[in-house]
Amino acid sequence: MRFMFLIHTDAEAAPSPELMVAMHDLAQQEVAAGRMIADGGLFPPQMGAGLRVKSGKVVVVDGPYAETKEVIGGFAIFELPDMAAAEASARQFLDLHVRHLPGWEGLCEIRPIAGSQVESLRAEA
Repeated sequence: MRFMFLIHTDAEAAPSPELMVAMHDLAQQEVAAGRMIADGGLFPPQMGAGLRVKSGKVVVVDGPYAETKEVIGGFAIFELPDMAAAEASARQFLDLHVRHLPGWEGLCEIRPIAGSQVESLRAEA
């Protein structure tokens, strides 16, 4: 079963060099074990764009967006047996933050991923 982890954090938070090393080491371990499929940090929302459907038209919404204190700072996609394993993995990741970034607060949202149309289409090709 695939899970996406979304890391919600303070808009101003930045990982320390020690945390970056610890996250890299954990990612290497998870990739080697065949559990982590993809991951990445996200640039600040001001560097992105949004497209919204409004009044039947698609319009580009430039940042900055509505004032927010929390943003999605990163993501990871895992292949894990069940939600209990996903929670254990997320706890391990958040424990790195507790150890290497005292005072950090955030949330790891775990979302099961529904079947992929892209994978189905690739299999048909």
